[in-house]
Amino acid sequence: MTAFSDLKLDPKVLKAVEEAGYTTPTPIQSGAIPHALEGKDVLGIAQTGTGKTASFTLPMITMLQKGRARARMPRSLVLAPTRELAAQVAENFDTYAKYTKLTKALLIGGVSFKEQDQLIDKGVDVLIATPGRLLDHFERGKLLLTGVQIMVVDEADRMLDMGFIPDIERIFSLTPFTRQTMFYSATMAPEIERITNMFLSSPARIEVARQATASETIAQGVVMFRSKRKDREGTEKRALLRALIDAEGEACTNAIIFCNRKVEVDVLAKSLKKYGYNAEPIHGDLDQSQRTRTLDGFRAGTVRFLVASDVAARGLDIPAVSHVFNYDVPSHAEDYVHRIGRTGRAGRSGKALMICVPKDEKNLGDIERLVEKEIPRVEPPQGHESAPTPATSEAAGEEKKPRRTRSRTRAERDEGVSEAKTPAKVTTTEAPVAETPAAAEAAPAPEAPAPAPQEQKPARGRRSDNRSGGRSDEKSGRHSEGRGRRSRDEEIVGMGEDTPAFIAKSFAERRTG
Repeated sequence: MTAFSDLKLDPKVLKAVEEAGYTTPTPIQSGAIPHALEGKDVLGIAQTGTGKTASFTLPMITMLQKGRARARMPRSLVLAPTRELAAQVAENFDTYAKYTKLTKALLIGGVSFKEQDQLIDKGVDVLIATPGRLLDHFERGKLLLTGVQIMVVDEADRMLDMGFIPDIERIFSLTPFTRQTMFYSATMAPEIERITNMFLSSPARIEVARQATASETIAQGVVMFRSKRKDREGTEKRALLRALIDAEGEACTNAIIFCNRKVEVDVLAKSLKKYGYNAEPIHGDLDQSQRTRTLDGFRAGTVRFLVASDVAARGLDIPAVSHVFNYDVPSHAEDYVHRIGRTGRAGRSGKALMICVPKDEKNLGDIERLVEKEIPRVEPPQGHESAPTPATSEAAGEEKKPRRTRSRTRAERDEGVSEAKTPAKVTTTEAPVAETPAAAEAAPAPEAPAPAPQEQKPARGRRSDNRSGGRSDEKSGRHSEGRGRRSRDEEIVGMGEDTPAFIAKSFAERRTG
């Protein structure tokens, strides 16, 4: 089949498709639409960007033309892993169903329950939702799924990564057994295959070849980066990204910067803003209103850099993106193709640059095996070595050195104090004119005879030349009196004839008694 008119779609749907500018179906569309129109279950294995959204929206609109929705009982259900992808599916329904009277509702997080409840109460033909928000409405008693005739699960492998599979299984159990099911996934992990075997009945399997190569209009490159100091890797890596952006100059009209973690998205976005770059973050932990404003601003050109997590790599349909920067090497090789596929769309030229640190070299090798070619290595921009951030890093390192010296053990510090006092003793001896009573007391002559015990007690706080070396005088005094740790050359003085009278008195009392 070479045209949509050959797919037996409703004339109203065909009119909307033609106005959207599409004439030839993609392989997943030409393979899935005929089976879906026959009421069969469909198992589609295809990645984002192959046109699979239209492969289930077009037949759904055609089949739902007959019938009428009832309150709180949607006639069809589409599950998507992220809010952005669910919103994109809703936009497709608006585009292809504009000449029909079908109604829809979008249930996603970050939006008021009240507005969504009002739509459900009126009755909708198509319900598009994320699993979590759908179950929230069901548990509140606002939704019944017993009237679902067609159920679609989109991006099942992403749902597996996000931990939604238990929710999917529960939602399946709430829908009628006689429903028609269309299940789409980019890969077939064992867990996903188990679900398809359990909930799909003799599905028509349509598999599109893996999108292992990017468009020829995308210039790719990777910078092999090794930090000078491991504790400053993040700072130096952000400086390298800024240098790459500056090196592109005016050719970089806008860009999507991908990170592997949500925390890194926020940190990088704040850093870019600090250095004067027009950047905004987008990830799953942000409010839906903020995510919508950010995407609208990026599409409109008021936001130049979109710092996104991997979840946002799927479902972003923004045609005019000049650059993609992979701040982190993706953990899954397939995600690399998804990411750089955001640029170079619709025949436009694009550029994709990636920063690879030593710990990510294994993931880089997986990517090169997937795309079956080596990604060209790119040298860091000229002058990056003298960038302000690395210089600041070195300066910070020099400032920290004295701090490490000051954090030595107490014995080392005391030994340093002892060495510092020794020259003062010599100076005092050689210059008796400037000697003060305090200095004389602090530096007694080394040949002086050992004082009597009663004369030592007031001077316990002074330093004595004993085996404790670097220990404080107070501790040395305790050791010499309590544990017998005196110097070998020091004379041991006992009570002798100076025995206190009270001790002798007690002995005398015992003898007489």
